[in-house]
Amino acid sequence: MNLAPAVRLYGKRGSPQAYAIRDFLQRSDVPFEWIGLENQEPAPAELGLESVDDSRLPVCIFSDGTRMERPTVRQVTEKLGWFLHPSREEYDVAIYGAGPAGLSASVYAASEGLKTVLVERFAVGGQAGTSPRIENYLGFPEGISGAELAERAREQAMKFGAEILIQRAGVRGEFTPSKGVVDLDDGTRLVSRVSVCTTGVEYRRLGLPDEDRLFGAGIYYGAGASEAKLCGNEHVVMVGAGNSSAQASLHIAHYARKVTIVMRGERLNDNVSEYLVDRVTRTPNIELMPKSKVVALHGDDILRAVTIRSCETGEERTIETSFLFLCLGGVPNTQWAKEVGIIRDEQGYLVTGPDLRKFGPVTESWKLNREPYYLETSMPGVFAAGDVRHGSIKRVASAVGEGAMTIAFVHRYLASG
Repeated sequence: MNLAPAVRLYGKRGSPQAYAIRDFLQRSDVPFEWIGLENQEPAPAELGLESVDDSRLPVCIFSDGTRMERPTVRQVTEKLGWFLHPSREEYDVAIYGAGPAGLSASVYAASEGLKTVLVERFAVGGQAGTSPRIENYLGFPEGISGAELAERAREQAMKFGAEILIQRAGVRGEFTPSKGVVDLDDGTRLVSRVSVCTTGVEYRRLGLPDEDRLFGAGIYYGAGASEAKLCGNEHVVMVGAGNSSAQASLHIAHYARKVTIVMRGERLNDNVSEYLVDRVTRTPNIELMPKSKVVALHGDDILRAVTIRSCETGEERTIETSFLFLCLGGVPNTQWAKEVGIIRDEQGYLVTGPDLRKFGPVTESWKLNREPYYLETSMPGVFAAGDVRHGSIKRVASAVGEGAMTIAFVHRYLASG
């Protein structure tokens, strides 16, 4: 069923500001219509702009007629009625990160009577929210988009009374065995008896010149569900050889003239589920470039081409493209843990439960006469679940399971205190 768009978004192709809004709306499962403006065309009369280079772009027009010129994502969030403020001075549990693990923890915590707040710095769903289709999650034999799954979970958590604060990021935290105090970037201070970290991972980058400048103007991190329909008759380059890149390539191939998957490994089978390997290899407009890497980006105001080098021969090939999607795995969002002395592994993932023994004594922060619970960090009352945790399985189902399991340990912790 096609829903009437809640938002009409006008903007120029390659506008990072327009992309940020488009990406947020797509990941939040908000119906919207994108009207791309081309340089050679005059601005639509209804916009009242002199040209497509007008500094007031992008423009959002909402279903009630409200017009916003060059809005931030937070302003769009406020207009949708999603930017909320905490209602309590203290919560039983504060959950940081609204990916599958955080959403699951919120549903179970709130449904079991805990005063629950969930904090997310961008959009509900995390990286899973960018997936155009998740087919191996239990109960959805036809698959479900990451955005729809996240939106269902958001509604479920709120139904049970969880408060969800989006467009917030933590800037500092103080943790003791009896309380967590976290300051958010908007000045909000959250106090909770228990803290749960489900912050997931940051997208890994290529580390090439102009990468930051061209982000949102041809370079995109993740599966790029919001951009697929804009790839008509384009040669698209996808970097990475995991399930997310394979699923994204299949989705984009419906619209693009050609999709080239660049991967360092020799075989797609090494990291991709068999059912996806079969589909990718059978799709005529998907090309594989094994043992290769992107070594240069070319563009002015938007991406124009990329150079790819063979890791075996050193031979280079330049592909003209305005769409480069990077699915390179991630780096855990745990700098805050280093600052407060919570134990991380060599890659920055949070170490929990029995694994803590492998990383030396925890006596500096551990003052209790018991061993840490399975998903508890080296700080009593601070738990971790999902991709951010050392040794986690990087799957939606396992993240959901860990989120639910965490709340069982939260109850034990609260009962013992």
